[in-house]
Amino acid sequence: MSMPSNQVRRRLFITLLVGLFLFAGLLARLGYVQLVEGNWLNDKARDLWTRDIPFEGKRGRILDRKGEVLAYNISSPSVLAIPAQIEDPAKTARELAHILMAPEQNIYRQITKKQLIVRLQPYGRKISNERAQSILERRLPGIVVAEDNRRHYPQGSLAAHILGFAGIDNQGLAGLELVYDERLSGTRGHVSFGANAKGERLPGGVDRYTPPEDGMDLVLTLDKNIQAIVEREMDQAMAQHDPENVLAIAMDPDTGEILGMGSRPTFRPDNFRNVDPEVYNRNLPIWRTYEPGSTFKIITLAAALEENKVNMKEAFHDPGYVKVGGARLRCWKGGGHGSQTFLEVVENSCNPGFVNLGQRLGKEKLFEYIRKFGFGQKTGIDLNGEAKGILFKPKQVGPVELATTAFGQGVSVTPIQQVTAVAAAVNGGELMEPYLNKAWKDPETGEVLEKTKPNVKRQVVSEETSKKVRYALESVVARGTGRRAFIDGYRVGGKTGTAQKVGPDGRYLKNNHIVSFIGVAPSDDPELVVYVAVDNPKGVQFGGVVAAPIVRNIMYDSLRYMGVEKRKKQIPPEKIPTSQPIVTVPDLIGENVSRIRNSLYDTPLQVSGKGEVVINQAPKPGERVEKGTPIRIYLGDK
Repeated sequence: MSMPSNQVRRRLFITLLVGLFLFAGLLARLGYVQLVEGNWLNDKARDLWTRDIPFEGKRGRILDRKGEVLAYNISSPSVLAIPAQIEDPAKTARELAHILMAPEQNIYRQITKKQLIVRLQPYGRKISNERAQSILERRLPGIVVAEDNRRHYPQGSLAAHILGFAGIDNQGLAGLELVYDERLSGTRGHVSFGANAKGERLPGGVDRYTPPEDGMDLVLTLDKNIQAIVEREMDQAMAQHDPENVLAIAMDPDTGEILGMGSRPTFRPDNFRNVDPEVYNRNLPIWRTYEPGSTFKIITLAAALEENKVNMKEAFHDPGYVKVGGARLRCWKGGGHGSQTFLEVVENSCNPGFVNLGQRLGKEKLFEYIRKFGFGQKTGIDLNGEAKGILFKPKQVGPVELATTAFGQGVSVTPIQQVTAVAAAVNGGELMEPYLNKAWKDPETGEVLEKTKPNVKRQVVSEETSKKVRYALESVVARGTGRRAFIDGYRVGGKTGTAQKVGPDGRYLKNNHIVSFIGVAPSDDPELVVYVAVDNPKGVQFGGVVAAPIVRNIMYDSLRYMGVEKRKKQIPPEKIPTSQPIVTVPDLIGENVSRIRNSLYDTPLQVSGKGEVVINQAPKPGERVEKGTPIRIYLGDK
């Protein structure tokens, strides 16, 4: 039976509508994929067939305040393999092993991995340009030499603990390299090429190059020349006194800028892998805590002056001891200093006199000033690993704790805290935040992009009090325990410190002290604060004997270098302690050790290393030292 024509037409019409609807849906879907998701799908597809060969961006340089380069990157290419493109793995491994001086099986195992790109480890990392050129000349299929670089420290061990070091992947691992890693690091670039699923290069493909971006240059507050002076004196102290360690800090008291800082023993950042981690992980000026000893008396003095608790002309009698809470606290001088003014109490570093000042202040007020001067908290210096030190809690402070704190015993502080606090006591009373980052520069144009401004944390004491403190410290150097730091014309002020060390059992060690001295110059308008601490020197263990001459040498050379003019007026000195005649250190580098021993029979020699030839020495040739100063010589081969 035939279907009516109108029903046929209806079915055809419905079929046509369904077809048109399906076609419209398909067209809409194609349009959506092409117009809306086209770029996304194209990127996904490109990711599937694109392979990238990375190129490292250059890490930013580190410069001293005058533009001297302390750290920078040098070209050191790396070798990459694309296993799918290697035609003869055995031959390729043999040739690479010969050039890289690597085990052939090691290279073969890496270049036959089922990976798209393999970075040859470790023999192909950071190779010389000569080896890279040799590989390029062989045109080995599937082997790529990628631009890479490694960190270099042209000044050797200079400022090693400050700079730190970077690892094989140019990542900061210690010091400023770690603290400012993100800004020093550049951005990776790459060369992109098309490849199939097996990693084989697609025919007719075009390589695309995305250049890397270099990191920013970091300008430090350090002055390379002042840093070199500081480190020279630390080396000499190690040679002369054979201590466990030495540390030193030089700061601009008006800004908090660190001009020089270091510790011994030290290391070369280029060679950190071969150094005991305890050496490079312990940046002593910010990490170490210990009882400060008499350098802390500056804080007690400033607080007492600010609170009008003392007049420097006021009389005080020192019998050699003071009884507090059942304890007998002695003065360092047997029998005491007798009758003296409070200015002489400071000059003589008289413990009973400072106990008296602490008692006048009371525990609340004394500890208020101790905290205002920054003790018990981090200074905020831009280095990792800074310690806070330890102070008595208020409920722990009895009469004895108050007395011992007043002369620097029983509290634990860091060297950087001491320098920052004394800077505040002499700069007009402002506590500054110490810092090393002076500015950031564009590596291409040299334009300053960002500059660090000095940060005043708070006003601790008045200008009038600060002036009195400066005068008292100058008097210490001219007439008191700091006379070995005296420099004619430069008006040096300072304070000695001799602190007993505490053993593992919590008891004070016998004949084991940290001796120190903190100096300020010129005392009428300070431009430099220098602190030196020597841990357990052999022989005499007094800050005024061991550390004061070191500070004097650092300040004398630094002030001359800085162009600071001598003053016509200063406190006239009393008799300066006699010393040995000054002699010039001979140049021993390159000499045979046997000949040196025969010719310098009257000079103590300290020998390090193996060999017959002197490759280095401390003190350096031409330096002026007291006769009889030991010379440390480092032996090696010619």
